[in-house]
Amino acid sequence: MGNPPADAIELKNKGNEAFKKQDWAGAVAFYTQAIDKFDQEPSFYTNRAQANIKLESYGLAIIDADKAIEIDPNNVKAYYRRASANTAILHHREALRDWKLVVKKAPNDATAKLRMAETDKVVKRDAFLKAIEVEDAPSAAEGLDLEHMAVDPSYDGAKLEKEMTLEFIEDMIQRFKDGKKLARKYVFQIIISVMDLVKKEPTMVEVDVEEGHQITVCGDTHGQFFDLMNIFKLAGNPSEKNSFLFNGDFVDRGSWSCEIALTLYAYKMLYPTKFFLNRGNHETDDMNRMYGFEGECRAKYNDRVFKLFSESFSALPLATLIGGKYFVLHGGLFSDDKVSLDDVRKLDRFKQRQPGQAGLMMEMLWTDPQTEPGRGPSKRGVGLQFGPDITKRFCEDNKLEAIIRSHEVRMEGYEVEHGGRCITVFSAPNYCDSTNNKGAFIKIGPDYKLNFTKFDAVPHPNIKPMAYASNGIQGMI
Repeated sequence: MGNPPADAIELKNKGNEAFKKQDWAGAVAFYTQAIDKFDQEPSFYTNRAQANIKLESYGLAIIDADKAIEIDPNNVKAYYRRASANTAILHHREALRDWKLVVKKAPNDATAKLRMAETDKVVKRDAFLKAIEVEDAPSAAEGLDLEHMAVDPSYDGAKLEKEMTLEFIEDMIQRFKDGKKLARKYVFQIIISVMDLVKKEPTMVEVDVEEGHQITVCGDTHGQFFDLMNIFKLAGNPSEKNSFLFNGDFVDRGSWSCEIALTLYAYKMLYPTKFFLNRGNHETDDMNRMYGFEGECRAKYNDRVFKLFSESFSALPLATLIGGKYFVLHGGLFSDDKVSLDDVRKLDRFKQRQPGQAGLMMEMLWTDPQTEPGRGPSKRGVGLQFGPDITKRFCEDNKLEAIIRSHEVRMEGYEVEHGGRCITVFSAPNYCDSTNNKGAFIKIGPDYKLNFTKFDAVPHPNIKPMAYASNGIQGMI
């Protein structure tokens, strides 16, 4: 096998420097160059795997770990990386198998023992939940007597009657900024009201922008409440003439997911025909269990609040068509060229509450664009990737100007790809307090031109991202 040449080691060291500066993409580029010079050094692959994990390219991290293990079957770091990547994409059984191998090869590694025990618990919990799954489970709202539910005497905020008011939202937002919670009765009331509203909406909501109106399209906000407040400051607060569309991934990772979800839901209640919410891949139970939203709901409110949110997430529309020109969905396009907007319109999103591992719903929530033509395996290990020719064909067949999607960090907050027909917008700046990216949103007026605004992260109280996440995931941040 031999030792790597000096120029390959130098490239690896440059990759390490980029990694220390949190320039994950730069690190991947240097490690790739090192591999091009010498492809038999396992550390080049394990280092690139870790940078890919930071980029959420978990599928690529698994491929790198596989290669390192092929070169050196005793490489403990490679099993570590593969277990971490499989944990992130919820492949817990595969992760458990690798943690067991790590513990066998490094019996004194206390962290690996802890991760193995945590993963074992998750595998058993998932098996238990599957065993007790009921096809037509009663709603979590059943038996809740909101009319006679008392508000805790310690609550000192505005009262919510039957209708949402702007005054209530302003008071609620100030409470959240001050680190206070909402009365549980009002939390239940907001979620149940919005669940009833979105259940009546089609799977693809279709909206036009009238004269004197505009709509702001936002990407992932991921529990970054103080950055959401900055979006409203820059784009203007929601109103009858200032519509918003939040394109999924409101929750998880950031530690103010309850505050974001309640704020967005309250605005949906106030402006039901002017404020829109698409479902993202993080508005799903398995992601919420791992990435923090379930834990946060329990810590701030109770388990029933999470169950109600879960139920409401499964009722959210999957896409929005703006002016017949822009198809907005969280992930991206499909594995089959024959899929059309009509198929999306006809999709019965109530048939399955969770997106599963295949099918239209999964693809709408999980897929990503790639630069190469055609389709390819997903870099994140779930879904697939689609090229510029796929986007062009879909837009032409459906008479669209472009698709707008989110789901991925973009360093400038947005990116226009595929000859202008695929636009990614991401609205969580300095994602997870570590990525140094800008956030962005898109304003669309009656002329249907896209106007982009970029913005930086704003300060927030000293609570780290993933504060409520599963321990196995926390260790990867």
